[in-house]
Amino acid sequence: MPKTESFEKYSDAYDEWFKKNFDLYEAELEAIRQLIPPPGSEGMEVGVGSGKFAAPLGIKIGVEPSEKMALKAEKRGISVYRGVAEDLPFSDGEFDFVLLVTTICFVDDVVRSLREAIRVLRPGGCIIVGFVDKESELGRQYADKREKSKFYKDATFFSTQEVLRYLKEAGFGTVKIKQTLIPGKSKKNVLDGYGKGSFVVIRSVK
Repeated sequence: MPKTESFEKYSDAYDEWFKKNFDLYEAELEAIRQLIPPPGSEGMEVGVGSGKFAAPLGIKIGVEPSEKMALKAEKRGISVYRGVAEDLPFSDGEFDFVLLVTTICFVDDVVRSLREAIRVLRPGGCIIVGFVDKESELGRQYADKREKSKFYKDATFFSTQEVLRYLKEAGFGTVKIKQTLIPGKSKKNVLDGYGKGSFVVIRSVK
């Protein structure tokens, strides 16, 4: 079952978070930009939400199960297909890259979702997965406050090692990793690898 109840009820609050936490949002965008394929590549975002990542990254197609969030994304110029990560409404080999940002923690079946992503990618295409590492400072805070959170009460958080293992199981290969939201550092600081930053982005090739 898609975990959409909170997003239907609090879609305005979701967008408000990005305004209140603009520096964090900008840092996450920058980390993704450093791994996303160059302009001209055809990409799609799974769990596009209200389009807060797809729009500034130039992604024109998304999949989203929440009706209210999808409508917001469409107002930002994105073509949104109603659907879930485990059953993407596309043919094999349609895209150069697939993006998932804080989506993996809401899917019902992680490996099936990643296998669907690999299916719709062209040979040599890549998946880009952005998430809050459960072993990071922010990840621990989110887990501790999960029951009181509008959005994360239904989430399952993962470590970077767990996500890497899921990607390998789904059939993905070569990996590159970026991290940001590093305690004690500038919010816009982006480093290679993982283990220091709360927000991790992994690019893995089909």
